[in-house]
Amino acid sequence: MAAVRIGTCSWADEGLVSSWYPPSVRDAAARLAYYAERFDVVEADSPFYRLPTPETTARWAERTPPGFVFHVKASGEMTGHRPADGDPFAAFREATAPLEASGKLRAVLLQYPPWLAKSREAAREILRARDALAPLTPLVEFRHASWTAPGELATTLAFCERNGLAFVSVDAPGNALPRVAAATGPLAYVRLHGRNRETWFRRTRTSAERFDWLYAREELAEWVPDLRRLASEADEVYALFNNNRDDFAPRSAQLLRGLLDEAGVEATGGEEPEPVAPTLF
Repeated sequence: MAAVRIGTCSWADEGLVSSWYPPSVRDAAARLAYYAERFDVVEADSPFYRLPTPETTARWAERTPPGFVFHVKASGEMTGHRPADGDPFAAFREATAPLEASGKLRAVLLQYPPWLAKSREAAREILRARDALAPLTPLVEFRHASWTAPGELATTLAFCERNGLAFVSVDAPGNALPRVAAATGPLAYVRLHGRNRETWFRRTRTSAERFDWLYAREELAEWVPDLRRLASEADEVYALFNNNRDDFAPRSAQLLRGLLDEAGVEATGGEEPEPVAPTLF
């Protein structure tokens, strides 16, 4: 059985800085160190908006302990959210090269836009992305309903399994996307966006406004059987929280960790480190 590794989809969101980190944690190095004491995986979402420099991703690797895992969200140019100038995949690989060289970059999230319907051309586009990212694992998150419709889901999962793509299972409002917990390879990935029906389809000023949702215990309890099953089917299982209003993501992560512990499902992340006893020297 694999351990479920729990984390959040950022460690530097405005809400975390204002609501989660203590006042003594004042700079980028201290924030990442504080996060890495409580979680052993993170999804870096900021590259979707703007690629970091190689110097920045080198610091990410240097500031985290051995065994810490990064998943990085592809830039908007890589997934058709914005027009590309040049080769966006080459630019992404250059930006993340130090992180990849450190062995801490595990996978790349390809979140496709809601207008990318299921088609042969769309499938070819995804496979081109896979080839450009090799040997990194592509995490494919579909937002158009045609990929997960009742008559299409089986072929979508088979397409992912056949082509080395990790299907991204999502928790979202029921009127937006169905909840499909599936492992299509050795890596299983769950993204929890919250269940705010009112804001999901609304154009909001910030992502925090859109994913404004603090999970309740009974909502996350629904995932415990699914995560147990995924842990028996895959070699690696990740559950990443994207409900990034205030400190909602780490609070939800702690709640899920408690539920998995109660159910006897091995998990990491979402717990406070042991206090360090004071010494005279």
